[in-house]
Amino acid sequence: MVMAMKKKHYYKALTGGQAVAVAMKQINPDVVAAYPITPQTPIIETFAQFVADGKVDTELIDVESEHSAMSAVVGASAAGTRAMTATSSQGLALMAEIVYIASGSRLPIVMAVANRALSAPINIHCDHTDSMFLRDASWIQLYSENAQEAYDNTLIAVRLSEHDDVQLPVMVMQDGFITSHSVQNVLILDDAKAKKFIGPFNSHSPLLDMKKPVTIGPLDLFDYFFEHKYQQAEAMEKSKKVLKQIDSEYYKMTGRKYEFIEKYKTNDADYIIVVLSSTAGTAKVVVDNLRKAKKKVGLIKIRCMRPFPNNEIAKALSGAKEVAVLDRSISFGNYSPVFTEIRSSLYEVKRKPKLYNYIYGLGGRNIGLNDIENVYNDLMKHRNNDKIKYIGLRK
Repeated sequence: MVMAMKKKHYYKALTGGQAVAVAMKQINPDVVAAYPITPQTPIIETFAQFVADGKVDTELIDVESEHSAMSAVVGASAAGTRAMTATSSQGLALMAEIVYIASGSRLPIVMAVANRALSAPINIHCDHTDSMFLRDASWIQLYSENAQEAYDNTLIAVRLSEHDDVQLPVMVMQDGFITSHSVQNVLILDDAKAKKFIGPFNSHSPLLDMKKPVTIGPLDLFDYFFEHKYQQAEAMEKSKKVLKQIDSEYYKMTGRKYEFIEKYKTNDADYIIVVLSSTAGTAKVVVDNLRKAKKKVGLIKIRCMRPFPNNEIAKALSGAKEVAVLDRSISFGNYSPVFTEIRSSLYEVKRKPKLYNYIYGLGGRNIGLNDIENVYNDLMKHRNNDKIKYIGLRK
């Protein structure tokens, strides 16, 4: 995120969870259904207070499980309302059956996800395994470095999901506890300006419109199922152009510039690290320190995991000598999820960098400045001969 100050902003000290709740208040969805789960809980707690105080017109549904939460917002969205939810970890896993139904039904639902490790063993802290296992569920996925980005991405997600050419649900990720519970200064849009940006909701398939009856979720066998999946794929591809347009509009309004990937001091970089979410903030400090020592290092932060920015990644990394992909998730029996995406993107690049897979931070294990500097040192000294290297692992 690149930021230039604009008028009609005001600072507010908020956690990442509260920042998303404020965005939801400005969106004023018709229906929110959710079940509390750490570390998502502050999002819905804060939003529930807005409902109790009469600051939104939302019908807030307290359900008995996350499966029911996604079922409720699917029903609400299909009925022709703007619907949202939020979850984490096992809650997202419990939702999985209905997550696919939401996207296959082309419902523009926005879901806030506070990333948390999946059990077992039980762990309440951050890694990205929960959202990564649903990266092929036909949901657009936006990852946030900090509370500001979580707020901005939530507003942008509504516009993106509801666009005529998209009509797909969107997940907005932030790191559990690291972002969701940490207080930061967040630039909040004026309510009227936010409302104008979001715009009125226009349902494309209102189930309860008696003049234009539709069927949602019918039996769809081999005669049409393939075509419907192709339409989802086409919508995901079209979302790239739409997201660029919305990001451009948001930049003109706020001075905060977003792209599929953020390139930090990569123009002349020989050694680059690729990360998602909050770790990018730590890595930027290391890049700045090494740059002062005349080291040609840089950073790529992936904001949009789905649709994956293959062309942007290939272009950004094609001039580097060595690249380390830092994944906060693990794929048992193969390289980690982000690494495999990066390697695929570089397949047709003539001048490929050497690519290395690092796994870190599972279950919330801390990654510090020294850890990231050691990765850069590995790259600069060509020290990594391992198939997969683990940061901070006790063996």
